[in-house]
Amino acid sequence: MIKVNVEIKSKSWHKKINNPKKYFSKKLKKISKIIRFFKGKNIIFTILLTNSRNMKKLNKKFRKRNNSTDVLSFPFFSSKNLQSIKEKNFYIGDIAISYEIIDSRSKKNNFFLEFDKVWIHGLLHLVGYNHIRNKDYFRMDRIEKRILNLIY
Repeated sequence: MIKVNVEIKSKSWHKKINNPKKYFSKKLKKISKIIRFFKGKNIIFTILLTNSRNMKKLNKKFRKRNNSTDVLSFPFFSSKNLQSIKEKNFYIGDIAISYEIIDSRSKKNNFFLEFDKVWIHGLLHLVGYNHIRNKDYFRMDRIEKRILNLIY
């Protein structure tokens, strides 16, 4: 089972999502069935729903980049260490998401689809996926699309 802690640091999020905990719980229940890593484990992570100004600060502090971004992931374990964990209950990390960037992208698409793409991308980073090399990018992209198809 996957559980999420939700922190909201921007009032704008309340315009779109009334009960974020419930929103995530329904989707996470489905995801845990198709991602092998989650099977038989109780995993917890945190999502910070914030604004672009705060994302810029986080990006500068942790990645030395002085600009806002859509999503940041802060894995608690390296991907190598993650695979060797034997415990059934553990915390995998944090994800931060910018409201303004998601809202801006949703002008061309559905807000919730854009939002789901971003937090799923962040979640995959927490469990060891990356997109540094082309083959890793295509692998991660394929899994993201599989998850999106499952939850919609």
